[in-house]
Amino acid sequence: MGAWDLLLIGLVMLFGLCGVLLPGVPGSWLVWAAVSWWALKDPQAVSWWVLVGTTVVLFLSQVVRWRLPPRRLRASGATPRMAVYAGTGALLGFFLLPVLGAIPGFVGGVYLHERLRLGRHREAVASVRRAMRAGGTSVLVELFTCLLIMGAWLGAVLWG
Repeated sequence: MGAWDLLLIGLVMLFGLCGVLLPGVPGSWLVWAAVSWWALKDPQAVSWWVLVGTTVVLFLSQVVRWRLPPRRLRASGATPRMAVYAGTGALLGFFLLPVLGAIPGFVGGVYLHERLRLGRHREAVASVRRAMRAGGTSVLVELFTCLLIMGAWLGAVLWG
């Protein structure tokens, strides 16, 4: 597979990651579609195993998300800027503390936004709790799943 194909697949995955944070964009399905496109264009054992693994991970995350309360982020005061802070924190956390760092990075991004907006620690913590209960956990599960899928793809591309 050529470098341009891999770049295009990576861009579709990045668009899917952004789509997790935007309402109405099927972010996790775009990331999965990019992996399936890669597996079909580059039929090797590694690519098929990555596709199978990402399918299982995506299915499990959907089951977990259905068990969580519905998203009501707007009611909790969540803004698009908060989503940017949370997404950036999750992405940085994912690479600074490999894989598991996405979770504290996400929550830390929400906290940083609220601390800058409200100015006090107690009010920021209360706002983070309210946002996570109102659907932030669902967004975190979907974003973490997409980061896992993207990491598996990147590892497979770099490995073989």
